[in-house]
Amino acid sequence: MRKPDGPLWRFGAATVALATAFAVVACGSNTGNGAAPVPTGGHNAHGQSSAPPQPLRAGERFVDLKMAEAYTPAPPEGGGTDEYRCQVIDPGLTKAAFLTGTQVTPQNIALAHHAIVYAVPPGGAAAVHEQDARTPGLGWQCFGGTGVNGAEVEKGEAAWVDTWAPGASETLFDEDAGFKLEPGSLIVLQMHYNLLATDGKPAGSDRSALRLRLKDGTPQTRELDTLPLDAPTDLPCAADESGPLCDRAASIADVTKRFGQEVGETADRQVEECGQSAPKPGNTQICDHEVEAPMTLFAGFGHMHLLGRAIKVELNPGKPNAKVVLDVPQFDFDNQRLVKLPSPVEIGPGDTLRVTCTHDAALRKQLPQLKKLPPRYVVWGDGTSDEMCTGIMTVSPRKS
Repeated sequence: MRKPDGPLWRFGAATVALATAFAVVACGSNTGNGAAPVPTGGHNAHGQSSAPPQPLRAGERFVDLKMAEAYTPAPPEGGGTDEYRCQVIDPGLTKAAFLTGTQVTPQNIALAHHAIVYAVPPGGAAAVHEQDARTPGLGWQCFGGTGVNGAEVEKGEAAWVDTWAPGASETLFDEDAGFKLEPGSLIVLQMHYNLLATDGKPAGSDRSALRLRLKDGTPQTRELDTLPLDAPTDLPCAADESGPLCDRAASIADVTKRFGQEVGETADRQVEECGQSAPKPGNTQICDHEVEAPMTLFAGFGHMHLLGRAIKVELNPGKPNAKVVLDVPQFDFDNQRLVKLPSPVEIGPGDTLRVTCTHDAALRKQLPQLKKLPPRYVVWGDGTSDEMCTGIMTVSPRKS
């Protein structure tokens, strides 16, 4: 189990937060049938939450931020109706603080489909600024993470802090627990803009805002971390598909060309790390991870891309104390939500966590983002035509 170093990361690849209130409602996916998000409760289908932020708790303060300027989304080259755009936002921290809550407020709710908030520690700040500076226009295209070499979620160089979808209110973390942000940390806000209503044509601009809830913390404040549990993706072309990229080696070469050598090597590296002598092509993949340090599991979050069907994380499968700690039997890319465990689970050395992911190549013909692309043998990668399999567990380390 890889454990990258970094001020926000002891265990992992991507971050979500343990929330005592995590109010993301179901966002009816536009990727499958073009249906609009379904209104829930007192929320407008594409509207902002009607609920104001909760009152500040002891020691907390609000920091209000927004994108540097308005951005007009446009579809990616090659067609489609979705743009994933990352914007860098500097919270201006001069001393360390704990992030105990977030709230995303899109300005143009007709365009905003969902958003992800990433925290980048000071060590990745230069890479983020360089990416922003060399990319024309405001921000840069991104999909599976920040898209910045040196601030990648998958490599533990940035933290996945929060997810917003229409109808969401403030994400409120436990009163005395949060993600520690050091001075010089940056926020990267990934906005998913959907242009389905205008058939992929530009439809105005957006300048979304973000409210952070910060506190200085005490020696008793619990620092939240993330334990990522990856499995390989080895999804062959469907029986009625054919083409050059239906060959695994050719697909890996294509991923390498698009994202670089390190991403291209991930597919084979994961097979090795999961103790497999060779890839096992198929819809379902598993990987067992030995727990290396004592920690408490609080919640889980399954991350795949557009071909994902289901994801599950099990503790000690096949043993008397076996337990399912995360189960998403019907994965929805547009509704990737945190699932709080009924009660915290203590784990440590000697325990095993198994992640199982199921993908479906048949979805390729149904999704607007994929149906015009050539068939491929799908392996790990950052793009819409690639896949991932990660069970992201929210944890707090224990000393013993």
